[in-house]
Amino acid sequence: MIKILTVIGARPQIIKAAAISRAIREDFAEKVEEKILHTGQHYDFAMSKVFFDELKIPRPDYNLRTGSGKHGEQTAKMISGIEDILLSEYFDGVILYGDTNSTLAGAVAAVKQHVPIFHIEAGLRSYNMAMPEEVNRIACDQMSSILFAPTQTAIDNLRKEGFMDIDARFKNGKNRQVFNCGDIMYDNSLYFAKFSKKTNILERNSLQENNYILATIHRDNNTDNPARFESIFRALLHISNEDKIDIILPLHPRTAKLMYSNLSSDLYDKITHSSYLKLVEPVAFLEIIELEQNAKIVMTDSGGVQKEAFFFEKPCVILRPETEWVEIVTHGAGVVVDADFDRIIEGYRALSTYKVSFPSLFGDGKAAYFILEKIIDYLE
Repeated sequence: MIKILTVIGARPQIIKAAAISRAIREDFAEKVEEKILHTGQHYDFAMSKVFFDELKIPRPDYNLRTGSGKHGEQTAKMISGIEDILLSEYFDGVILYGDTNSTLAGAVAAVKQHVPIFHIEAGLRSYNMAMPEEVNRIACDQMSSILFAPTQTAIDNLRKEGFMDIDARFKNGKNRQVFNCGDIMYDNSLYFAKFSKKTNILERNSLQENNYILATIHRDNNTDNPARFESIFRALLHISNEDKIDIILPLHPRTAKLMYSNLSSDLYDKITHSSYLKLVEPVAFLEIIELEQNAKIVMTDSGGVQKEAFFFEKPCVILRPETEWVEIVTHGAGVVVDADFDRIIEGYRALSTYKVSFPSLFGDGKAAYFILEKIIDYLE
């Protein structure tokens, strides 16, 4: 029996972990034992804990309750906590997701203890080293025994960086492996779309199918920069008033906390009294799936929401200066507008007026099974 430690700490990682946990439960229970470690990087109940129940993920075996803090302080606490777990109990490998501080901490702790690391969502690149996520993902890729890339672009990135040519060898004598496994979130989107209609999120917010915009804002370079924050919200307010279209914005805790201080008082007043801009509490995963499925257009700075919009064939306005998911932009299904007022409006107008295609770019919806089979082959 192979024993794996899955490290998660942020809401998207909890969701991604659901696919692996489900595959183990349904088809690999006799070969793989999974234990889950929650770093506590996201500690808000609505943003984290509730997802375990909704997605039927086993409750964490370990919870470090790290909470928020400066990047170095938070990461150091997580490294120490994860290392303690790895020293107290034997694991054959560690599964890490994406690019958070939890990802970096898990990689550092595991590689120091010579525990094989399996990085899901390897090879993604924004080439913006000012992004903490870019630093985290590059570092994790370098420390990992198996890189599971979600797209051909991610594979191409790894090839350019020499991952296909460097014979990195780990303490167990095995070389690094690289695979295009498809996107594990596509597995989840296909699976959970069947259940999303059971929510009443549209009715509760008086939304009409295909006649509203879904917006999400959470990245600190948007929320913590008053000029960028102001520009995004001015654009949302302009579009909603000009087109008389509802925009629903589930508020990330960071976004909600900074609206009053980082927006001008005039704009804040207009937002809170808007008939079309609907600011709501964080929504459950099945609710965000239903909102994505039925939106006219999605506007977001989230990488995960960009992909989910594509899965459900919805155009996406990307509120960032770049994207790791370049395939979406290349195929005309998304447009990068940064936090620029005019570009946001132009991007929205463009995606509203022409027909967008959504080719199959993210695998066959069975990434979790592929990943587990390769991990088993590596460890046996």
